[in-house]
Amino acid sequence: MEDLAHYSIPAKIKIGSVYYFQEERFSSGEPHYFTVLNKNPRTDELLMLVCASSKVDKRRRIAKSLGFSEKTLVVVLPSEYSIFKEETVIDCNNIFEKTIQSLVDKQEKGELKICEKLMPKEIIQKLINGALMSNQTSEEIRKIILEI
Repeated sequence: MEDLAHYSIPAKIKIGSVYYFQEERFSSGEPHYFTVLNKNPRTDELLMLVCASSKVDKRRRIAKSLGFSEKTLVVVLPSEYSIFKEETVIDCNNIFEKTIQSLVDKQEKGELKICEKLMPKEIIQKLINGALMSNQTSEEIRKIILEI
């Protein structure tokens, strides 16, 4: 069973994979949903993940106060992605870089849930567009999500 846990992420990961875990950089301690943006996550050294939040108005206020384009925030309704139970925003100004091994480690400790349902392609495209529009996205990240 341990082997299955170790190989399930590397074997199944793809653009649009969604994982639920606690991010160490967040003070809340609450787990969040993270979506993979890499075109080739199985072979890339680092995964590029964006984080979902149910605090839509708060994220909009923060983005506005920082001068970020509204288009860098992608709102997803439960009717578009059923894992979300309420209106959810994904902030494309903040991309989290993780290794596959760091996700495997979380999974082995029981600290990560793999969502079986991929994020729909239409939403993935909006997320990539949002990340590309953000002045917070480095050239290295742009190359990874664009597969240049």
